[in-house]
Formats: sequence, C-alpha cells, structure tokens
Amino acid sequence: MADSSSKSSSSLSTNPSSTIVRTRTNSWPFTILLSLLVPVTIAVLVYQLDSFDPAPFPIHDLTHQKPMVVPRRNPRMLHGSEEIGVGQLLGPEDVAYDPKSGMIYTGCVDGWVKRVTVNQSAAETVVENWVNTGGRPLGIVLGHHDEVVIADADKGLLKVAEDGVTELLTDEAEGLKFRLTDAVDIANDGMMYFTDASYKYSFHEFVWDFFEGRPHGRLMRYDPTTQHTTVLVRDLYFANGVVISPDQNLVVFCETPMRRCKKYYLRGEREGSVDMFIDNLPGLPDNIRYDGEGHYWIAFSTEETYIWSVAQRYPFIRKVMAIMEKYVGRPHVEKNAGVLAVDLQGNPIAHYFDPRLSLISSGIKIKDHLYCGSIANSYILRLNLTRHPAVVGA
Repeated sequence: MADSSSKSSSSLSTNPSSTIVRTRTNSWPFTILLSLLVPVTIAVLVYQLDSFDPAPFPIHDLTHQKPMVVPRRNPRMLHGSEEIGVGQLLGPEDVAYDPKSGMIYTGCVDGWVKRVTVNQSAAETVVENWVNTGGRPLGIVLGHHDEVVIADADKGLLKVAEDGVTELLTDEAEGLKFRLTDAVDIANDGMMYFTDASYKYSFHEFVWDFFEGRPHGRLMRYDPTTQHTTVLVRDLYFANGVVISPDQNLVVFCETPMRRCKKYYLRGEREGSVDMFIDNLPGLPDNIRYDGEGHYWIAFSTEETYIWSVAQRYPFIRKVMAIMEKYVGRPHVEKNAGVLAVDLQGNPIAHYFDPRLSLISSGIKIKDHLYCGSIANSYILRLNLTRHPAVVGA
C-alpha cells in the first residue's frame, strides 16, 4: 500500500504540467464569456441610463409604397461633371442664379455669402466674398429690388441689400424662436415663404431631429409690409426646401425624413389646406428649385438606405444610433445622392445621381447645366445636361 501511494504521489509530482494545461484549457470558456459579457453589460447600462427618447415615425405613411419609376435616368452623373470654385466654397448649401449679372449666390459654412462668376471653363471661375452673416446661411433667393433674402440656420430670416447691409427680418413666430431656419422663396407679391426645419435642434444637431422622430418643423410666411410672421403649417418632419409655383397658387415644401414634398394652397377653394405633391421619393429631399421651364428640381442628400428604413420603423434602433453618434460616431452610409426633375404636377421626369455622390443639398438648371450645392463639398458641382443627359433605360 505504501509503495502504491508513493508511486501515485511521485506520478503527480513529476507531471505538474498536465494539471496546469488542464486548468488553463478549462479557463478559456470563462475568459471568452467574460470578454463578451463586459461590453454587452456596459452597452445595456448606457442604453438604459441615456435619457434620449425617440418616438415612432408615422410608418403607415411610408409602408406599402412601390418604388418610384422615373422615365429617364443618369446613374453616373459624376462622369463628365466639373467642380466649380474648388476650395473657395465650403459647404455651398443652396444655389441662386441672377440672370442679370450672370452670378451665382451661395451660402457657406464659414458664414460667407459668396458670389460666383461662372465661365465656360471651370478653372476660370471667379469667387467673391460678399457678406458674412455671422451664422450659417442655407436657403437663398433673389428679391424683387436687387436684395438677397437668406434663411440663416443660426440667425433667422435675413435681407441683404445690394450694398451689403444686412437686416434681420424675423427669428421667431408665436413666441417660439427658430433653431434651424432652412429654405426660403419669394412670391410675386413680395410675401416670403420659409421653413424652420426644427425649433428644437440647431444645424449642427440636425441628425438628432431625425433620430428623435418627432415633428419639430414649421412652414411660415413673412409679410414685409406688416413685418408679421405667420405659421402656416405646424408639426412637420424636418421641414426643408420651399418653392412657389409659377402660377403663384401653391407653395411646395419638403419633409426630409419622410421622403416627400407637400403643397400648401395659397388661393382658390382650397386656400390654407395641405395636400401631397409627391411622395415615395428615391432619396431624402433637401432643397427644391423651379427652373422657369416647367420643372422643379429636388435635391437628395442620399438615397433611401436599408439602415435608415429599418431605423424609422424601430425607435430603439434610432436610440442605439444616437448613442453611437454621441460616444463613438456613426458610419457615413450616404450614397447615390443627386437631383430629381419633376413636372408641375409632381410627375417624375429625370433622375441624376451617382453611387459615389453624397450630401447634395440643392440643384438647379441654369441654361444647359445642372448646378448642385452641398453641405459637405468644397465646390459646386456642374453637369452639362446636353452632353450628359438622363436617358430612357439607363
């Protein structure tokens, strides 16, 4: 017995490595489990403790829609395009053309409203610093008396005289300050129609308005004679681009996350009512412009992505995205930005886009060219529509 015990002890003492190996091997599942549980636990705690509370979007407005069919397309609009004012135009969000001077006006992220003299050659473009608003000029339109009216995200609705003197027209309505004055157009009678995309979030926080999913936008009218601001439509989902119809009977405006444009009747039997102009758009609309030739041009910052489509339906996903935005940063998935041309009844005519293009914020046809602004690029994009048209079956 003693010998057997001794042999057993000897065996254990002479093979310690087997015990160590077995112990180490058995610890691996626990280590893996711990490495998974720790970040998951932290993520759950952050989610539970974060106060951000997104709301459901009106999904019934978005479901059961067939993809929009556009007769003519140019799905590679960067092919043959030119970059105007490279490095001198930082985030030229909107584009307004003055046919008398031949100049383009645009507002940039550094606060400058710039005048751009465009020549046949992009390299010969002349960019002039005209007026600095001290804010973030977005929508821009030429007035009837050589003035320029600007929807400045930070400042409100501004008027800039020909000599550069800037005047604040309005920055609140019904006791509620504007947080993101976005787009503007002027009717023949001088009335100014404009949007405040969100009365809760500023320009640099606009993505939070999308994440929250609540309607903080408004369509408004400013009367320069009485200096009174009237709210025409409330509870809009990020109210964006604005354009007045050529017959002056309608004002069309965009709701970006809902991928639609609505129309507000200015006169006639339906005066004061709202109806759909075009919905189920192929992307998230920004500005809308009339070209004087029977077409509106709607700019898209991105196509409708699968990620955004799912996030709209499930608030908890948008909360996760908001937490990522706050602590990590979200991935940029914007693509296939571009411009859609529609007729006066809202029927799609031609779609210009490119998979490498993102964050296009405005588009307008000027003579033979399409000019596109952007909140991110450092130039205006120009495409010759005669040489690179949208075609059937593209």
